[in-house]
Amino acid sequence: MTQVSLTNLIAGARSGLLVSFPTDTVPALATIPEKAGLIFTAKQRSQDKPLILMAASAEDLWLYVKANENEYQVWQELAEKYWPGGLTLVLPASERLPKVMNPIDPTTIGIRVPNSAIAQTILAQTGPLATTSANFSGQPPLQKMAEIESQFPQALTLAMTECQGEIAAIGVPSTVAKWTGINWQILRQGAIKLDISTDKQI
Repeated sequence: MTQVSLTNLIAGARSGLLVSFPTDTVPALATIPEKAGLIFTAKQRSQDKPLILMAASAEDLWLYVKANENEYQVWQELAEKYWPGGLTLVLPASERLPKVMNPIDPTTIGIRVPNSAIAQTILAQTGPLATTSANFSGQPPLQKMAEIESQFPQALTLAMTECQGEIAAIGVPSTVAKWTGINWQILRQGAIKLDISTDKQI
């Protein structure tokens, strides 16, 4: 039985354990960035598929990326427009990012702020976490905590009693947009319909 209270899940995450909790898109499998290898192992995930760094606010994430002044302004404008929400921005990574987050190409990182009260409550107390969807690599994202508990018995999952009143997740992964240095490239069209022709470029 790995279902735990919100307090115990936060404590577990902070101590470096693997945890799972609801978000606005699909449930997350998460751990502190330094322990990201736990996620690759649990999901049987290829090292060339980087994880997403998720946090309660954009301010918590900017430390992990690097930009010139113009780029930073463009990124902030897009973040203010769509965050919190189902948009992941893939940006140049700063030295602060543990390389285990993206072993093959540690120069970039995907970042996101979820539009979920429970996720934000957890992330506000743990700090940014390495995250991905809760499923074995190549399989559809699991939607129910009971399924996650069965497939990932090593992860602490949030007890359903802690999820009362939470807005249901849409069940669609986030849209992923990568900064090319001059504009945005859509890597995955997901929860947010991003129109890169209208969103600002340099």
